[in-house]
Parts: sequence; C-alpha cells; structure tokens
Amino acid sequence: MSNHRWVRLVVGVLLIAANVSCDQITKAIVRKDINPYEQITVIDNHITLTKVENTGAFLSLGQSWWPPLKTALLIVLPIFALAFACYAMVERSRGPWFAVGLGFAIGGGIGNMIDRIIRGSVTDFLHLKAGMFQTGIFNMADVSIMVGIGIVLVDTLAVRRQRLFY
Repeated sequence: MSNHRWVRLVVGVLLIAANVSCDQITKAIVRKDINPYEQITVIDNHITLTKVENTGAFLSLGQSWWPPLKTALLIVLPIFALAFACYAMVERSRGPWFAVGLGFAIGGGIGNMIDRIIRGSVTDFLHLKAGMFQTGIFNMADVSIMVGIGIVLVDTLAVRRQRLFY
C-alpha cells in the first residue's frame, strides 16, 4: 500500500471515528436528558431541541413501509453503500478533500446505522429556524452526511472545472 493510501486510511479512520463519536455522544445525552417531543429553546426559537425517534429515513420517509422493504432500503442497502464509500476513500480517492468528504459522510452514515440496528430508530433532536427557512428535526450524523456530501460535490466540481480550463 502506498504512503498516500496509508495517509487516507489513517485520516479517514480518524474522521469516521470523530463523526460517529460526536453523533453517538450527543444522542446519548439527548436520550438521557430530554423527554420525547419536549421542546427546549436554545437560541430564541432559532435553535430548538426536540427528541424524536425516527423509524424512517430522511424527514421520516419510509416510516410506514412494509418491514422487509424497510430493512432492505434502510439497513442492507446503506451497509453496501458505506462499504463502497470506505473502499472509494482509500483506493479510488482523487485527492485529500474527496477523502475528507467521504470520511464525514461515512461517519454520519455509520452513526445513524448504529441507531437503526441497535434501537430500531434514529434519535433526532435539532431544529433550526431563521425567518421563513426552517429544517426538519435532525441529528449530528445528518450534519456529518450533509457536510461530507457538500465537500465531495465542491471537490468534484473544482476538479471538473480545473480539467475544463487547464
């Protein structure tokens, strides 16, 4: 294995561990200290904590699906996607930012997967509101996934743009 792959592997493992840890620690605190559907205002109704157990996917999509389909689409398929992302991070990464983005996304995916497999649901607790903009209720794993995808997209567009103009 080349030095670059070793560096990507070490950095990837550290990023994944940091993202999973942040997610699982915040969820443990929320499960312990916040009652279901209790609303705690953090910053003047702009940031609210509300504990919700989500048995579906993003924005509760799939909560009422037939159980075998739900298992296939919310557990089995994501496990394969996470395994492929780990492979891509180490073996097929185009550069450091691509690997960093995948590390964040994989860490978030593993954080939510731990909940789905162990608890049968994912603990969500953050809600943001700024004027007309507001989010659904989400967790730190979701933040990791979105940040990771954002980094991968920006890196991919930058590489593509660089190829077009140089």
